Amino acid sequence: MNGKGYRTVLVGTDGSESSLRAVERAAVLAAAEGATLVIACAYSPMRGREVERAQDVLGAEEAYQVVGSAPAEDTLLTAADRAVAQGAAEVRTMAVEGDPVSTLVRLTQDLDADLVVVGNRGLRSLAGRLLGSVPADVARRSGTDVLIVHTT
Repeated sequence: MNGKGYRTVLVGTDGSESSLRAVERAAVLAAAEGATLVIACAYSPMRGREVERAQDVLGAEEAYQVVGSAPAEDTLLTAADRAVAQGAAEVRTMAVEGDPVSTLVRLTQDLDADLVVVGNRGLRSLAGRLLGSVPADVARRSGTDVLIVHTT
């Protein structure tokens, strides 16, 4: 950080209400700091048989809505609208193929983000204690400040 506060705030969303609350908190902070807000959504695209099943069930013209990055793009539109409503002036969105933790850690470095914001969902679950959770793993692996927002 350069002593001028946060310049780039990165927040992840999966479209859940909990993650969208984290986006709103990140937007308020970015607005107060005059920072750029980057909203990221990690996704794993359907492959092979999954795509065929989606096309069989939905039809070829509708399957695009659940194949590839389309669901992530829709999630990002919703998140960006919420961020702007909270006062964020400069909002960027990124749909990135990959798992959430690796994606956020990599983007933190690539974007030279000063702050990563994540919701606390998963910190208290049994799976989170055994396997790790997005907020705990990002905090452990990130080389920058991490704000874990109480969203649950």
